[in-house]
Amino acid sequence: METIRNQHFEGERPLFERHHLRLEQVTIGDGESAIKECSDIEADGCHLWGKYPFWHVHGFRINDCQFDAGARSALWYSSDMVMTNTRIDGPKMFREMQNLRLENVVINDADETFWRCRDIEARNLELHDGTYPFMFSENIKIDGLKSDSKYVFQYCKNVELRNAHIVTKDSFWECENVTIYDSYLDGEYLAWHSKNVRLVNCQLAGEQLLCYADQLVLKNCTFAPDCDRVFEYSNVQADIRGHIENIKNPTSGLIVADSIGSITIDQNIKQPANCEIKVRS
Repeated sequence: METIRNQHFEGERPLFERHHLRLEQVTIGDGESAIKECSDIEADGCHLWGKYPFWHVHGFRINDCQFDAGARSALWYSSDMVMTNTRIDGPKMFREMQNLRLENVVINDADETFWRCRDIEARNLELHDGTYPFMFSENIKIDGLKSDSKYVFQYCKNVELRNAHIVTKDSFWECENVTIYDSYLDGEYLAWHSKNVRLVNCQLAGEQLLCYADQLVLKNCTFAPDCDRVFEYSNVQADIRGHIENIKNPTSGLIVADSIGSITIDQNIKQPANCEIKVRS
């Protein structure tokens, strides 16, 4: 493998069609598509601020690197990537990619990040600001996600999260096959129109959570005092610990809680309208 150390590149496609290449302490400056149509690439301790640096790259490792705001749309149409100990300040990262492994990565502008990606595994991932991360992505496993981005996880399939802290709204909309363990989820309209969502040992906050959901399961979950109009038009099996303020028009299933502030069942409930709601004795 060829190694390039302590060099600066800029302009149009300076490292186009390079293979079996290691970059150490390299800077990628003004210009476009610095590392394009490449394979077997390693980047260690590099600093990038030019646009679109990693496009159509297959088999690459990025460690201890920094992507400035100018390095927007940096990783598209690529596969088999490992990224560790890296900071990203540019938006629209990770598009149309597959087989991604990330650890200790901070993304400070997560706008339109992880779109149409498949087979993502991550540990200690942070997302800040921006909208719609993970849209249309599938086969995702993350342990240790912190996110304050808006509208995370929409139209996703096969998602497993552990130890997440998510503050947002409209998250997990129209998703399928989602399991979340030991996490804090704060935001309105959680998991509307989703199918096969399981929440285990989770703390939930926000209004109108978990509505229009099919095959919804909660185990040992808690609700903040602001949670009202929960489970409207949902098929649900819920084990709630502590108090839930308001349950509204669940369609079917079983809901058990330690205490319930109020239950709204009115003429607008949808059939079969046979959800059993109990206070735990």
